Amino acid sequence: MVRWEPDSRGRLVQAAMILYGEQGFDRTTVAEISERAGLTERTFFRHFTDKREVLFFGAQALQELLVNTVVNAPASTTPIEAVTRALEGAGALFGERREYSVQRQRIINGSAELQERELIKLASLAAALADALRQRGVTEPTAALTGEVAIAIFKTSFERWVTSSQPSDLGQLVRDSLDQLRVIAAAT
Repeated sequence: MVRWEPDSRGRLVQAAMILYGEQGFDRTTVAEISERAGLTERTFFRHFTDKREVLFFGAQALQELLVNTVVNAPASTTPIEAVTRALEGAGALFGERREYSVQRQRIINGSAELQERELIKLASLAAALADALRQRGVTEPTAALTGEVAIAIFKTSFERWVTSSQPSDLGQLVRDSLDQLRVIAAAT
């Protein structure tokens, strides 16, 4: 019997990330993750529904951060400014975990199943941002378009951030991407 030790979730994440990096996501089993962490499979399933969840368990917290930032933005804030503030807040959160984010993205890029899951997560975030904007009284199609644009900006900025050889500020990359979008929109 494995004796209790603190931070089971953290140990499972660390073990999974090491194994995913060493042998790939598809070839790693829950049993191997649990063993590497010094825990049981039962403990694994107390924390995660499956081995994909190790990479996506923070999605709900990210969504809550984005939605709360948009909903609580000052009334005078435009829709695009509200979502930009939310993305900058997410950038600060990710900035504290750049190494993990880079490794996570590398693992996702190596698996079609994980890429699909990531796209589903991004679509859910776009819908949640659109709903948050509707709560602020933003009408259609502005709410839906702004939610989708926000996630496109975030996705582009995040990809630049994790592939850059020089660590940079994700929030600044979000602002730069928004500026690029404004240039594109003004040119049409």
